Amino acid sequence: MAQSKRHGEILRLLQEEGTVTIASLADRLGVSLETVRRDVKPLTGDGSVLKMHGAIGLPSMIGEAPFERRMRENADAKRVIARMVAATIRDGESIMLDTGTTTSFLARELLGHRRLTVVTNSSDIARTLATINGNKVYMAGGELRSDSGAAFGASAIDFVSRFSVSHAIISTGAIDAGMGVMDYDLEEAEFARMVLSRGQRSLVITDHSKFGRLGLVQVCGFDSFSELATDRSPPRDIAAALAQAGARLSIAGEEAGF
Repeated sequence: MAQSKRHGEILRLLQEEGTVTIASLADRLGVSLETVRRDVKPLTGDGSVLKMHGAIGLPSMIGEAPFERRMRENADAKRVIARMVAATIRDGESIMLDTGTTTSFLARELLGHRRLTVVTNSSDIARTLATINGNKVYMAGGELRSDSGAAFGASAIDFVSRFSVSHAIISTGAIDAGMGVMDYDLEEAEFARMVLSRGQRSLVITDHSKFGRLGLVQVCGFDSFSELATDRSPPRDIAAALAQAGARLSIAGEEAGF
């Protein structure tokens, strides 16, 4: 593929996904990392593309994409992670889930479970798991976001703070070796932080594309949760930070995982 055609393909992928890692571009375009970096350089030079740590993005789309578009991004990876985590949850147990695409995939993988008690701020998760198989679903109240259909704010945090569950699970928008788990929205970060504190088991689930990203707001450090579930091994600095904090790393498809 000629460089001009690769430029067009890079811009097309960015229009669809908002941000793309350099490693992902190399894989999709069938070229080396060095070739991608050379292709990206003129695009970042003229301001049409913004360079981030290990990734690039369109200036108008930096941050998280709308919920429905994010549900399509890395869908296979999120589904594999969700299936792995669902296998660790037993019928009759209690779960707390924050809003997020990977937690929404997890809700769908839990459709075969019975008598679950589910606490969430996500209308998508509540709608998926309510009224079936003897489940009990408790949804945090407040104004629902037009994008995700989720409730945030003081009332939502106060509501979930009253529960103690077997599994407290959040998804996240960014993971950085120095800052830990991060997000792009203050209210979402505050809610996720409370969720992690309410579980006997506290679990962060995320696909590999979130590694090396810097969000706007810190959710917590690596010592604030017990496990990280993902689809690929994280970069060495993140793996080292997890190990130092004593957090378990589980990778979908690996025998050493769940």
